[in-house]
Amino acid sequence: MLTPRFHAALAELPAAAWDALRTDANPFVSHAFLAALEHSDCIRPEWGWQAHHLGLYEDGRLVAAAPLYLKGNSHGEFVFDWSWARAWERAGGDYYPKLLNGVPYSPVPGPRLLAGNGQRAPQLQRALVEAMRGEADRMGLSSVHANFLQPNELAAFDENWLARSDVQFHWHNHGYRHFPDFLAALSHKKRKNILRERQQVAASGLAIEWRSGDTLSTAEWQRVHALYTETFDAKGNHAALTAAFFRQLGELGRTAQMALARHGETIVAMALFVQSDCVLYGRYWGASVNVPGLHFELCYYRGIDYAITNKLTRFEPGAQGEHKLARGFVPVRTHSRHYLQNPGFRTAVAAALASEAAAVDAYAAELLEHSPFADHARGER
Repeated sequence: MLTPRFHAALAELPAAAWDALRTDANPFVSHAFLAALEHSDCIRPEWGWQAHHLGLYEDGRLVAAAPLYLKGNSHGEFVFDWSWARAWERAGGDYYPKLLNGVPYSPVPGPRLLAGNGQRAPQLQRALVEAMRGEADRMGLSSVHANFLQPNELAAFDENWLARSDVQFHWHNHGYRHFPDFLAALSHKKRKNILRERQQVAASGLAIEWRSGDTLSTAEWQRVHALYTETFDAKGNHAALTAAFFRQLGELGRTAQMALARHGETIVAMALFVQSDCVLYGRYWGASVNVPGLHFELCYYRGIDYAITNKLTRFEPGAQGEHKLARGFVPVRTHSRHYLQNPGFRTAVAAALASEAAAVDAYAAELLEHSPFADHARGER
């Protein structure tokens, strides 16, 4: 018999058992990464995050799990439902708190229903979904949301869950030998533009280096975090990741990777990446200087170069950004599922999502007509 339990901290769940349930090495759902967010004070009720992780147990053994949070707002999710919240609250309801199956501050597709790779995985995934919905019923919550799901998890959600899709831009390694080999696959115009941007950075006098996070000193991590917070603040955004979290990232072996720009000895720009065994994920950027092409150099071109050198299959640079298309990234679809408790509200949102889906489909089709590759068949395999 499967028994669901909800946990107010990831430390209550055994790390080895949790990690064994991942279907791949996606670092964002590793016990160490999620626990680091909690230990370093990034998960706070006053910021709208409260851990409520789900474990399914059989004879006292953890057999399935899901990263789960009670959310007091919709910040840090990247699947935007602000309009749903306003509509429900105008109708006199309380949209928050809601239940979120996802990874805080990380718009990265990956496992959300951790059930291993065995024959029972589909059954366990469905049990996780039913347990989440049952918990929402028990607590009287407005809704449950599962964001950035993997395709093999979608079947666990029945027709009562609303489907939503969006577009990200990912780079795929087609066996490139080196960066010039990648450039040769692009159209002449795109290749010329990338070379021009890289030449601008080369002429700036800045020294560019790639570093593994576990090689940075405490002072270097402090500087990297300062650039992150200053850049977020300058754009009017909330820098939710603490300096303590950055330092803990540096303690996770080669998980964190960094592209740094220095003026003399001073780090003046950085791009922070997270790595699995076969995928590079671009996460955060910060700079104290304004140098043409520097953002593209650190956030995209150095990441592509690193992925080629280390034979990684894919590079996901983050959410949004049509400008990525011109730099070798191609559109891919992301998926989320949403359960709204009130049937009337669910029907209204379903109608809005049908219109949104048609617009997203048209947008994705238009993007594919503007492939950056000379051979338009290049892109995702």
